[in-house]
Amino acid sequence: MKIGIQVFLWVASIFFAYKIYDSINGPLQFNQKKNERYATVIDRLKDIRSAQIAYKDVKGVFSNNFDSLIEFVDKGHFTLIEKRDSSFLEYDRIYRIDMLREVVVIDTLGTVEVKDSLFKNSDEYKEMAFIPINGVNGQKFEIASKVIDKNGYKVPVFEVKVKKSVILFDQNKDLIKQENETIAVDGVNGPEIVLGSLTTVSTNGNWPTIFDAK
Repeated sequence: MKIGIQVFLWVASIFFAYKIYDSINGPLQFNQKKNERYATVIDRLKDIRSAQIAYKDVKGVFSNNFDSLIEFVDKGHFTLIEKRDSSFLEYDRIYRIDMLREVVVIDTLGTVEVKDSLFKNSDEYKEMAFIPINGVNGQKFEIASKVIDKNGYKVPVFEVKVKKSVILFDQNKDLIKQENETIAVDGVNGPEIVLGSLTTVSTNGNWPTIFDAK
């Protein structure tokens, strides 16, 4: 009987020691995994942002789907221009004298492929629609764009986003719930990682600057 109690106490002590260890180590491992995956996802969102800005520069609006965005990167071209100030004398009929006129001269220098300009020798842009986390089974970012009115001006905007629960699909559900409720200067606030906005003019993400420094 005494031996049985000792065994029980020994097992119980191991169990509670494990629970204490897990309660401390679990969140640490979660945060490490979270930050690694966030960094990977944000790097891809930065590529999407570069492609969207180039798309707008050429077409005047943002793309609302990845097929058109990827095709643009694959086949599109930038026109290279040079702006320079110039001036000339022009006879003014009112004042009856030659007057100096200043103008901006725009010279077309040629074109360059978008994919070479943005991605050089990499073909990773062809996968930009997909969330770059092993195990998410080919799930894609959500993408949308539209034109909004800002003080009487029509302004193109776009948004790309992914739920944190998708990125952290295999992690502790309670810790994911806590992460979804994050409100912090050094955290990704809310339940999603978001690039851009459909309501304000912005090409920024909702992540802290620490991820931009990586």
